[in-house]
Amino acid sequence: MKVLVVGGGGREHALCWKLKRSPSVTEVICAPGNPGIAREARCLNVGAEDIEGLMKLALQERPDLVVIGPEVPLVLGLGNQLREEGFPVFGPDKAAANLEGSKSFSKRLMYEAGVPTARFEVHVDVEEAVETIRSWGAPIVVKASGLAAGKGVIVAQSEKEAIDAVRDMLAGNSFGDAGSQVVIEECLVGEEASCLFIVSGDTIIPLASSQDHKALLDGDQGPNTGGMGAYSPAPCVTPEVEATVLETIARPIVAALKKRGAEFIGILYAGVMLTDDGAKTLEFNVRFGDPECQPLMRRLKSDLGEVLLAAANRKLDGVSLEWEEGTALCVVVTSDGDPASFEKGQVIGGLDAVEAAGAAVFHAGTAEKDGAIVNAGGRVLGVTAVAGSVKEAQATDYAALEKLEWPGGFYRKVIGYRAVAREKR
Repeated sequence: MKVLVVGGGGREHALCWKLKRSPSVTEVICAPGNPGIAREARCLNVGAEDIEGLMKLALQERPDLVVIGPEVPLVLGLGNQLREEGFPVFGPDKAAANLEGSKSFSKRLMYEAGVPTARFEVHVDVEEAVETIRSWGAPIVVKASGLAAGKGVIVAQSEKEAIDAVRDMLAGNSFGDAGSQVVIEECLVGEEASCLFIVSGDTIIPLASSQDHKALLDGDQGPNTGGMGAYSPAPCVTPEVEATVLETIARPIVAALKKRGAEFIGILYAGVMLTDDGAKTLEFNVRFGDPECQPLMRRLKSDLGEVLLAAANRKLDGVSLEWEEGTALCVVVTSDGDPASFEKGQVIGGLDAVEAAGAAVFHAGTAEKDGAIVNAGGRVLGVTAVAGSVKEAQATDYAALEKLEWPGGFYRKVIGYRAVAREKR
């Protein structure tokens, strides 16, 4: 079958990489893609947020399956329009995508469905939000309600930091419309994990567990980013934890959406905190995580095209997933200065040498200029290795990264440190 993948980041490169290796898939096309994806798929220059252009492309190419990678086209209703034209689509409709598109909607739905989560309030008025912060104290979490590319979350260690964040979002317009509402939450303590599920109506299949590293600096210090690395599986997600998340978080939220008339088809991503009181929901996303998708695709043995088509056609019941043993670990290389300011157009060398050293290189914010690969965004590469243990995968990845020739690149030096410590114990 022919598969159209929408998007042009590291997540979409990993999906195209895996789809190209799926026996059920004869051709992969990607819009808009990137220079790395162009090695796996036929790239067509239509933006992921150009809904009209994507519809024209789908009607022209007639793919047998459309996989929507990023959250923005889902929130804009691309899935709805494609399904109206009869295309099998892996990705939720607009109503279900609001689970990620609006944190205030998501938190209220969790409360309605009885999903365990942090205490919260939603505010549009600065002074009322400040009053809540002073009443609750710090540490405290401030979130922009709308889409902010994974960067609209401030874990404030002091009341002043939280108040500054609220003023910045509501009055300073730092996140535009995404910050016109803020969600204030109690700060949960524990270990964070990513639990992803393939959902097709009432059928829910867990993917292998993973753990993201959102903070910019080692030791989980510095501002939140879109993700600095990830690995799979996450040892903290035991079979008991996975079963708990499935039954107390995933099933209730899917049922609550269905009750509102929004049938979910696609990826449900539950970011959970494993607290002393059990697993609690930090957030929901409605697509593969980035960078969690990269190690997941490296470990997946099953035919991805076959699985996603079954989900899109509501025939997921009875499908099972097979995974490679061991661990896959992804280190994200960013442009030095991200998430603030950085210089674009820097030449990136040594990519073939990195891959020759045993790591796959998934492109995110790259472009091609005069025959060379250059940086074109904040998160640029996802260097991903597979080995028998977390420590071995970590060692392989960082040894491969030494071959990278890009002085302007930055990456954390100890992705996977929690799991390595567990292995030592």
